Amino acid sequence: MDRVRQIAQAVLYECRPRLLDDRHLRGLHPEPYARGQAGLPSLMQTQRLVEAAPSDTVDVHVRFLHLVSREVARARGDELEPAAELTVDGTRYVPGTEAREREAAVSGLALADLAGAAYTMSVDVPGDQEAVWLIDARGRAGAVLRCWETLHGWAETRAVRLRDRLFRLTVTVANTTCWEGGEPAEALKRTFVSAQSVVRTHGGRFVSLLNPPAELRPLAAGCRNIGTWPVLVGEVGERHTMLSAPIILRDHPQLSHAG
Repeated sequence: MDRVRQIAQAVLYECRPRLLDDRHLRGLHPEPYARGQAGLPSLMQTQRLVEAAPSDTVDVHVRFLHLVSREVARARGDELEPAAELTVDGTRYVPGTEAREREAAVSGLALADLAGAAYTMSVDVPGDQEAVWLIDARGRAGAVLRCWETLHGWAETRAVRLRDRLFRLTVTVANTTCWEGGEPAEALKRTFVSAQSVVRTHGGRFVSLLNPPAELRPLAAGCRNIGTWPVLVGEVGERHTMLSAPIILRDHPQLSHAG
């Protein structure tokens, strides 16, 4: 795993849920649910400055965690029955909630094209379920059952040419998953948890919004970021990649175990 992906993954799990009923979970909630809950977002927007030629390209990655329900069942002959816990060969299994990584990505978007028309990418995850059998010396002892809800959304990337070799790049991500009401815990299963975007430029260089050059400070200050904070990532001094996440970071963040 490259350094940028290591940092992005660490940030992704920094915001992972501890309690399924945490209404203040960081993420993009289904729009109908968020509309009825003061302060909950269904959309995030990141604006960045990039010094580049019109022919230079960008890659856009949208990543988030998806809550997965986990149940445990004990085998009774050919049938399965729900169990509060199950121990198989010394390993204990219990019901709960897990977080699974999801990603949507597009590569090779030319800035000149993005300045002419926005590019919209679908961010969809079909609902599904899976069963993992637990086997001991006597055969099938039970199973771990996992299921997850359908998610729908989109990510739009667009650019505005500000002057020669300078663009403002905007990435907007929205959760448009259907929501017809119910308990908050059910809405969280349809949330883009800890949603982030990673944008890499080929040929260009991003401008730090935390410490921009003096001549670019007014333009950097004019970038509008909603629910997310973009920083440079990679080796110190590199300006090819920016990570935008729902927590405040410094440019070129380091892993906690890094020297």
